[in-house]
Amino acid sequence: MSRRASQKGPPIVAIERKEIERLLKVAEEQLPPDLFEILKGLWNTLQELMKRVQERGTTIARLRRLFGLTSSEKLADVLGETEPPNPTPEAPAQPGGTGAAAEETNPGVLAGTGEDGAGAKPADDAEPERKKKVKGHGRIPASAYLAATHIAVPHASLHPGDSCPDCDHGKVYPLKEPAPIVRVVGQPPLCATCWDCERLRCGTCGKVYTARAPKQAQGEKYDETAASMIALLRYGTGMPFNRLDHLQRDLKTPVPSSTQWDVVNERVERVRPAYDELVRLAAQGSVLHNDDSSMRVLEFMGKRRAALLKKGQFPDPERKGLFTTAIVSIAPTRPAIALFFTGRKHAGENLADVLRQRAADLGPPIQMGDALTRNLPEGHKVIASNCLAHGRRKFVDEIANYPAECRYLLERLSRVYEVDEHCRTETLSDQERLSKHQSESAPVMAEIRHWMEEQFDKKQIEPNSGLGQAFNYLLKRWDKFTLFLRQPGAPLDNNICERALKMAIQNRKNSMFYRSLRGAQVGDVYMTLIHTAELHGENSFDYLTALQRYAKAVAEKPSDWLPWTYRDTLARMGVNEALRPSSRPVATPVATPVATPVATPVATTPNAPPWCSRSQRRRERPPLRRGLRRVRIAARQQHVKLVSEQLSPWLSLRARPVAEPTLR
Repeated sequence: MSRRASQKGPPIVAIERKEIERLLKVAEEQLPPDLFEILKGLWNTLQELMKRVQERGTTIARLRRLFGLTSSEKLADVLGETEPPNPTPEAPAQPGGTGAAAEETNPGVLAGTGEDGAGAKPADDAEPERKKKVKGHGRIPASAYLAATHIAVPHASLHPGDSCPDCDHGKVYPLKEPAPIVRVVGQPPLCATCWDCERLRCGTCGKVYTARAPKQAQGEKYDETAASMIALLRYGTGMPFNRLDHLQRDLKTPVPSSTQWDVVNERVERVRPAYDELVRLAAQGSVLHNDDSSMRVLEFMGKRRAALLKKGQFPDPERKGLFTTAIVSIAPTRPAIALFFTGRKHAGENLADVLRQRAADLGPPIQMGDALTRNLPEGHKVIASNCLAHGRRKFVDEIANYPAECRYLLERLSRVYEVDEHCRTETLSDQERLSKHQSESAPVMAEIRHWMEEQFDKKQIEPNSGLGQAFNYLLKRWDKFTLFLRQPGAPLDNNICERALKMAIQNRKNSMFYRSLRGAQVGDVYMTLIHTAELHGENSFDYLTALQRYAKAVAEKPSDWLPWTYRDTLARMGVNEALRPSSRPVATPVATPVATPVATPVATTPNAPPWCSRSQRRRERPPLRRGLRRVRIAARQQHVKLVSEQLSPWLSLRARPVAEPTLR
């Protein structure tokens, strides 16, 4: 048996299987049977755990499910199996036979029906309670498909104003709403359209004449919608370039991963003015949420990092952390803005860079984050506030060890969140929200603080225990956790920033890393524009497309091209149509179909297989095409004959020393 030192927690003991079997054999002889079964169960659990850990693909989430642990922090999920600390006593029975006692003595008779229970219904025949319908479930109406192509289908035999064929008295009139039928079809994320422009060549001089391409075919190969879709898939949903490359190849529309990067890297400069304007506006916010998460940038890792150190291009080499910072700025005069920054700086340093653009006449903003000191911006004055959800999470972690105490705290904290939710649904102002919290939430928070201090004074909770450390986490920072009771507009938690940071975590889980700092910065620009548009309920695809199509106007006045202003700008420009791909076919009504001629390539014959000989192809050509070919051949022979007749005098007199004849 050997021991391995561990930095945290008790030392890890490595024991061979033979020693465990000998221990169980001795324990079976000396321990009572019930205690021996407990020891044997612990050994079997340890064996199963080691087996799961050694399996390929084992994750922390699978191990948590193995032990019955859940990641949900909802009050109903956390307190589902725990008993209340102080159960309320049952109500005494009333003279009329009602109350808990009456129901207990006569479980099959409904209370309040008299002593003999006349007219009462058995409990089994009672109507079952209808299950509450979950919001967001059910059929999606046809009106929700805003991007669908609508095709008008008129009635085959009736028209507005015709007599009703059923009653022969009234006349039919059109209803305001038609009867919609929605069909969803699949297609590649990136679709291609090929225009085959006809080419004609002169038989004598060889000059080639090519048909002029239509307006839809002119421009760059990858238009604005293609760049928006690539950026949205990569930075909005976390799909790596290689994965989209394989998908497009399988769907017969190849777009290599290197080409995808070239497209988004080139187009990022067109949308950067809007990004810079968002950063400037975010610095003026009254509340700034910030947090960070780890990220991998290969340029600063491994051999690449060693090469930069050797060249002296890697400042501060002792610093090894790589982070993605999310900053959410909130102001009463404008919607929320989400910013992303990836690199060697942590959340506080990135927030300090943003605050350098803050107007000098504005007061210090409220900074909301967790209790880490690295989240504070150095050199800038802020009103620090800590996330109450982080303090609540520490009680959730101890619910199994201290069920009664944690239930008491969680239920009282839920009252504070109910008050804040009421203020949000009623759209109260910051001052009205402050008054509401001071009147209803302040007594609850004071009760929580008094109860935690009382537990320490009465020696009920050990300060070094898990729950004691959770108490100290709140008590040491009580002023920052309760800033919402003194400062108008102060939030309760940092959840809005945590949700924004999930976009970066999603990219890290799918793509694993950024190859260079340039790639990380490109991703930050697109994630900022995409998530800010989502915060306002705007279509991020349409927004990115508009920024690229009108890049010159965006560079001149970026304030008109923010997620909450760009549609008004398009309306002033007279652009009222949806920003869809210009090459998408336009639907036509079924009753009046429009026939479009189909161009047949000259070099192919529909009747002949591709492997037949050239002579066989000529024989199987349609008669009209064979006749046209004979006419062209005859005209070419006649032209050659005329040219040779004009050149014959020159050729016959070429050997004699006479003057050259003039050719007409």
